[in-house]
Amino acid sequence: MTTQGAILALDQGTTSTRAILFRPPALEPLAVAQEEFPQHYPAPGWVEHDAEDLWRTALSTLRGALAKAGLAAGAVAALGIANQRETVVIWDRATGRPIHNAIVWQDRRTARACAELRRGGHAGAVAASTGLLIDPYFSATKIAWLLDHVEGARAAAEARRLAFGTVDSFLLWRLTGGRVHATDATNAARTLLYDIHAGRWDPAMLDLFRVPAALLPEVRDCATEFGHTEPGLLGAAIPIRGIAGDQQAATIGQACFTPGMVKSTYGTGCFALLNTGAEPVRSGHRLLTTIAYQFHGRRAYALEGAIFVAGAAVQWLRDGLGLIRAAAESGELAARSEAARRLYMVPAFVGLGAPHWDAEARGAVFGLTRDSGPADFARAALESIGYQTRDLIEAMHADWAASQTAAGEIPVLRVDGGLAASDWTMQFLADLLDAPVDRPAVQETTALGAAYLAGLQSGLCPEPEGFAAGWRLERRFTPDMPARAREAAYAGWRDAVRRTLSSPRQA
Repeated sequence: MTTQGAILALDQGTTSTRAILFRPPALEPLAVAQEEFPQHYPAPGWVEHDAEDLWRTALSTLRGALAKAGLAAGAVAALGIANQRETVVIWDRATGRPIHNAIVWQDRRTARACAELRRGGHAGAVAASTGLLIDPYFSATKIAWLLDHVEGARAAAEARRLAFGTVDSFLLWRLTGGRVHATDATNAARTLLYDIHAGRWDPAMLDLFRVPAALLPEVRDCATEFGHTEPGLLGAAIPIRGIAGDQQAATIGQACFTPGMVKSTYGTGCFALLNTGAEPVRSGHRLLTTIAYQFHGRRAYALEGAIFVAGAAVQWLRDGLGLIRAAAESGELAARSEAARRLYMVPAFVGLGAPHWDAEARGAVFGLTRDSGPADFARAALESIGYQTRDLIEAMHADWAASQTAAGEIPVLRVDGGLAASDWTMQFLADLLDAPVDRPAVQETTALGAAYLAGLQSGLCPEPEGFAAGWRLERRFTPDMPARAREAAYAGWRDAVRRTLSSPRQA
């Protein structure tokens, strides 16, 4: 295995874009460039990005990381891409220009259309093929909305004048000068259009969601050849050799290659994935069955729980309420709150994700008293992340235990993402789960996973077993909360969720 060349990773997220250079084979970070971009909220529950902002920040951070490292593009062996999933971009094949703003995964504008499809009895067939629930979170109804609301779009799509992609496909098209229209299996699996068992676009789903096949990209492995960047963009043509949706990239970066391993990423939202191996596990608790990664045409599957609001609750404290000046202050402020004066914040700003899947729920705070203050709000926001994670992990435990492929209990939770840096939040998480929480030495696991894919395809990184052997722990958080206090706190949360749901279901 050669050790020549750096690996460049592009991590295109919901609120910012990052590029990180890594040195193989250990993938030590060499340089980082990051840039935020605007969020657009044209109506309540709607979230959009200007796709040109995604492209602009991708290009500027790739160039910035190279400049910080003092490397020319010719010294880069390969590029890997990780991206916010489910977000929809449709563009003109001739010009490369988007026909509308990107509709972000958080967007809830198609909630009514999804409800109509569920009432029509389609949920079973959709879950059987795609592993997903009919929800605005996923791409298909967003695609249909754009085709129906942008003048001439549906006719142009059927005439093959338009292309659809999740953000990875759009950036790949731009990076390759329009030569490659492709995605990987993990991103395809988030569209509601992909048969995760057969590994192909499902004609029945295309008909159901009214999406022309002519729009769709080719689906490839996570680690494979995706073409080369245009030489003029970065100074040389760089092979693009890895793509994965951000949560699958983090699963790879956390080296969760063994069935039973689970990771949770805390960014704008929170996403927990449990590796279930070569066989998909159907959830009885409204979790998602999805593709964890695909190498050499062979798929590994995962159970996934999605929380729509995690770090976004801290951003709300900062930007909406003005209680903190920086996100890092939230843990220090929360620590000043008295546990006995507990508030429950259910951050359903854009509905509730797993295991409730209530698109109509909206945020609420319970337990307010006259002496409630900023510290209590900070504590409630951070605790909501732990409570929502426990909802997911308990559902995963139950599904995994019922599975024919289960290898035993989930032993530990590996965490990453911006909020994983908060010791206060991670300790509360360990306390509430009554389980160890492991934080890795390299916390930029999404970019690390993208870099590993590119390095694996380039022969610069070892096979998954070797990569897993090199995973390094930064800190383990161990439970330190009495059982009675833990269960009382969680019972209060469940009651708060019950009161928040838009229909009288059990939390």
